[in-house]
Amino acid sequence: RMLQRSGIILIKYWFSITDEEQYVRFTMRIKDPLKQWKLSPMDLESRRRWEDYTKAKEIMLERTHTPESPWWIVAANDKKRARLNCISHLLAQIPYQEVALPEIQLPQRVYNKDYLRGPVPEEMYVPQLY
Repeated sequence: RMLQRSGIILIKYWFSITDEEQYVRFTMRIKDPLKQWKLSPMDLESRRRWEDYTKAKEIMLERTHTPESPWWIVAANDKKRARLNCISHLLAQIPYQEVALPEIQLPQRVYNKDYLRGPVPEEMYVPQLY
């Protein structure tokens, strides 16, 4: 409340996934060597404690959800849709006015007939693997 009284817009989001979705994500990370770094020992422990963490989350939401600063729950099993829905909702929460933008003109490029672009040594290029 003190933050809001000082003019800060406080908007709280909880990205919620199901137990099944967490299982799928963790399993994919375990199987993919490029994603294993995303798994911490705490992530693995959280699987065992899913219900304990869920209870703690419910208590936290109940105790910190206020009319001045409500929690907004984002259904997050689908990451892309969750992010888009959250961004859309967030933008709708903040009052703003349209700002007139100046028209931008792309200037003509200057061509010098004496200029030749020099070659770049092959060893300077990043390999094109994809």
